Amino acid sequence: MDEIKLISEESDLRIDAYISSKLDNLSRSAVQKLISDNNVTVNNKAINKNYKIKLNDEIKVIMPPPQVLDVIAEDIELDIVYEDSDVAVINKPQGMVVHPAAGHYSGTLVNALMNNVEDLSSINGVLRPGIVHRLDKNTSGLLIIAKNDISHSFLSDCLKEHSINRIYYALVEGVVKNDKGVIDAPLGRSEKDRKKRCVTTKNSKEAITNYEVIKRYKKYTLIKLKLETGRTHQIRVHMKYIGHPVVGDDVYGKEDKKFGLKGQLLHSKSIGFIHPTTKEYLEFDSELPDYFKKVLEKIEKSE
Repeated sequence: MDEIKLISEESDLRIDAYISSKLDNLSRSAVQKLISDNNVTVNNKAINKNYKIKLNDEIKVIMPPPQVLDVIAEDIELDIVYEDSDVAVINKPQGMVVHPAAGHYSGTLVNALMNNVEDLSSINGVLRPGIVHRLDKNTSGLLIIAKNDISHSFLSDCLKEHSINRIYYALVEGVVKNDKGVIDAPLGRSEKDRKKRCVTTKNSKEAITNYEVIKRYKKYTLIKLKLETGRTHQIRVHMKYIGHPVVGDDVYGKEDKKFGLKGQLLHSKSIGFIHPTTKEYLEFDSELPDYFKKVLEKIEKSE
């Protein structure tokens, strides 16, 4: 466990901003986590992330050793769209859970990553190495993996700043009238079912989804969605909120019996981001999975 000592040379600056400016390998979000874990003191006293430094403050930063991963690597094939020494972009199949949790300790993306990707960041702990953001189990498509902590911190900050470009395709129930729209509705836990999310002003967070109609059918609409925020189940809840649940969504819509689906027709089609090291903008696109395309073909034939 390493300890870093700093004597502040400024005043009236937030401590997370000051430390990250002095220590190149730590982003503000990484510093905030150190503060919340009581690994930062000022004049030998614990502080919060909003603390503003004073001239000649004695700042101590304790760098805990990385945890040893205890998740088992599994020989699961992965569709790795891109990989370098800092990041990887994975095309996740429908039905795969992203990281181990209660009821899912094997067969997850993390289990597969540990077998297919040599290095993974440790910021999110032993159960979520490399995981910067998530996709629901039955949502397919692209997501970014961080291979070291510096990249992870940078990408986490990009997520908070909404600078990662995430485009989804979804088939929804009914005919969406407007060609384009913005759903600005805060999301929080449902009081009726704590496993679900809902639109609410109580203990909620801002959630914004932009949508654009790609094609209208008699009973369905194919839409493109762009996330400004990334809340749990955001697209699925927002589409239900405007009366057009995602086809196949048995949690927020209705169970599919017509197309034989195993989950919602929601696909993370493209993702664009600034590379943590080169600062070059990278963007990747993926095809709709076969089961999604077959549903569209079936609808088109019936019409």
